[in-house]
Amino acid sequence: MKRLFALLPLLLAAVLGGFFVWGLNPERDPNAIPSVLISQPVPEFALPPVPGLDVPGVTRSDLSGNDGPVVVNVFASWCVPCRAEHAVLTRFKERDGLRLLGINYKDKPEDAVRWLADLGNPYSAIGSDLDGRAGIEWGISGVPETFIVGADGTVLYRYVGPIVGEEAIAKFTLALRQAQERIVPEDAS
Repeated sequence: MKRLFALLPLLLAAVLGGFFVWGLNPERDPNAIPSVLISQPVPEFALPPVPGLDVPGVTRSDLSGNDGPVVVNVFASWCVPCRAEHAVLTRFKERDGLRLLGINYKDKPEDAVRWLADLGNPYSAIGSDLDGRAGIEWGISGVPETFIVGADGTVLYRYVGPIVGEEAIAKFTLALRQAQERIVPEDAS
């Protein structure tokens, strides 16, 4: 019995080591983890604007009743991948005219203002989620994360991580195109 207790720490270390190696596997795709929000209405939330920016905050009502899909990007100035993704999102907005809203996650307002002054501000509205509560409601696992919300306020797509590189941009472009095709003209019967 004492031998069993002596081996227990080794067994526990081996199990934890296995999870560690699995977590570092470069083949593991964080987007393979499904979001419970897909096909569900946007969660209830209301975020104030980031102090120092000349754009409004973001609420749930901003995400429904639109002419087309809305893209919601969760970002932070302290997030290095967010910086890489920022140029891609800016190009999407300029090229495709998509409506891009931001959730500034657990970020100091002065850092967010400086970051957007350096990189440019493609967001038509940015909500400040200083305490991370909205991030919990959205079910984010980290930043950046990007959501496509349909015109009716339903979450259609979630991308975990930065939208950089050909494969990521192609996936996001396809999801955006599919979201745009869901729009049915009012006079169609």
